[in-house]
Amino acid sequence: MDATAYKGTNKLIIGIVFGVITFWLFAQAMVNIVPAVQDDLGVNLGTLNIAISLTSLFSGMFIVVAGGLADRMGRKKITYLGLILSVIGSLLLVLAQGSILLIIGRVLQGLSAACIMPATIALMKAYFEGAERQRALSYWSIGSWGGSGITSFAGGAIATYMGWKWIFIFSIIFAVLAMWLIKDVPESKAETTGKFKFDYGGLAIFIVAMLAINIVITQGSELGWTSAITLILAGVSIVGIIAFVRYELRQKQTPLIDFKLFQNKAYTGATISNFLLNAVAGTLIVANTYVQVGRGFSAFQSGMLSIGYLIAVLGMIRVGEKIMQRVGARNPMIWGTIVTLIGVAIMGITFLPDLLYTIVVFVGFILFGLGLGMYATPSTDTAVSAAPDNKVGEASGIYKTINII
Repeated sequence: MDATAYKGTNKLIIGIVFGVITFWLFAQAMVNIVPAVQDDLGVNLGTLNIAISLTSLFSGMFIVVAGGLADRMGRKKITYLGLILSVIGSLLLVLAQGSILLIIGRVLQGLSAACIMPATIALMKAYFEGAERQRALSYWSIGSWGGSGITSFAGGAIATYMGWKWIFIFSIIFAVLAMWLIKDVPESKAETTGKFKFDYGGLAIFIVAMLAINIVITQGSELGWTSAITLILAGVSIVGIIAFVRYELRQKQTPLIDFKLFQNKAYTGATISNFLLNAVAGTLIVANTYVQVGRGFSAFQSGMLSIGYLIAVLGMIRVGEKIMQRVGARNPMIWGTIVTLIGVAIMGITFLPDLLYTIVVFVGFILFGLGLGMYATPSTDTAVSAAPDNKVGEASGIYKTINII
């Protein structure tokens, strides 16, 4: 089919949403089922935490690379690669009897997310325009932002009543359905000139910096925040980031990250605000873990606690789209951020007795969902519409990196 004549369809939207949901099934759901996985596989908590963080690490390290490759090699091709990696990674977790397949599966799932997230956004921009693109991105946001709530609730229920491995069987099913739904979509590539030269030097520096940052964040408390190892890794993180930026600014042909993208104020604003909002979005994970470990909730009860977030974010994403179309993107992004921060503050009141705390956290989850839902589509549409057509995959990779790290 001729790509220039093709217009996006609901079938494409559903396929992309299914693909995005696979990420949350193996990312968010995994966080909610730590006790069940630990009991079943007999791995210690430290190993399990490393396995969980590997998905974020590998997706964070390679999402910009995958976004740039999607622009060059084909957005549909990279989406398919991500879905295939998702199937293989999930299958390894289903077959896991110990830590080896668990860790390999989590690495593949991280690479899967790195491919799927930017390539699917790029497909949305390629085949939808104007209000139709905003509608398509609303549904993408339902899969991306709402997916965390869907899988938090569904993952807890599945783990409690069917067994945790069934989560990844469902992930495989969604990935296969996504491949079938987008099979007739023509390939989309950026129009480029000159020979492509991959930025291996930039990638090496980026990987070192990201690895150091991830170890500090995930292992800092265990190593000791003031220990020599932690301080050295923190130094490597800072030096690595500075070295990466300076190195990339000197690359004239095909840098790993084209910092010229940040000359567009709209794109920069959307990306920075997305980073700040995601910096507090980890509250969902902390709250889910706390109520299980500190308050004795089951995985299912923890999932039920977040159902208010799920309903709110799913309902509000389309509302955020309509508000944006009436008053522009800036106001719903600001309003959404404020409501989200109020929800986070409420969830932090952990000194309350059990019943009162449960009620307060439930309300906090609802406010979190309302704010995030209002913010999601205006932010994503601003980032996508501001990105050049030949770099939308790379720009989307940068924008989504901070959702995954």
